[in-house]
Amino acid sequence: MTAAAKPGGTAAPKPRAASPKPAKPAPEPGDGRTRCGWADGSQLYRDYHDQEWGRPLHGDDALFERVCLEAFQSGLAWITILRKRPAFRAAFDGFVIERVAEFGDADVERLMADPGIVRNSAKIHASIHNARVARDLGRSLDELLWSFAPASGKRPRTLADVPAVTVESTALAKELKRLGFKFVGPTTAYALMQATGMVDDHIADCWVNVRTP
Repeated sequence: MTAAAKPGGTAAPKPRAASPKPAKPAPEPGDGRTRCGWADGSQLYRDYHDQEWGRPLHGDDALFERVCLEAFQSGLAWITILRKRPAFRAAFDGFVIERVAEFGDADVERLMADPGIVRNSAKIHASIHNARVARDLGRSLDELLWSFAPASGKRPRTLADVPAVTVESTALAKELKRLGFKFVGPTTAYALMQATGMVDDHIADCWVNVRTP
């Protein structure tokens, strides 16, 4: 999930950090915990930050969901996707790869008529196409994605130290494109890596320990 202002993707031509500014962690009123600055100001963001973002995620269907949602988020604020995520899950049959791969024209019409999701024809078609690619990979999507995870390193000091893309995300995007996936460029691939715990981009002072189950 790269975003123009929050974690998620961006359609802007210039790469920018996948994690949003402000560059300093913000203390959360009420519990005294220091969080990454982008989590401040919304309970939905705070819950996502505390409970999901950066925690290692496994499972083909779970990771396929994140691939799809990162694509849908491109050009939008990530909170838009978080708000619509329950509707996305219902509309896409839980993002079960085998089920989405069987979607046809009637499903596309249904999705385009669903106000609960982002009704973007290109992204809807890409998600169905990507399900078919994932189904026919001949290997686990989980195994494929995690094979590009870098070795653990130090957390960034501030959000300004978080990159937009990395060597690993560029390589992952190139391989996904080679395999036939759509809507997964290097910036979106890096946001996917951040969100699913392949990298830990919680800033150094953040209270969240993503390595704790």
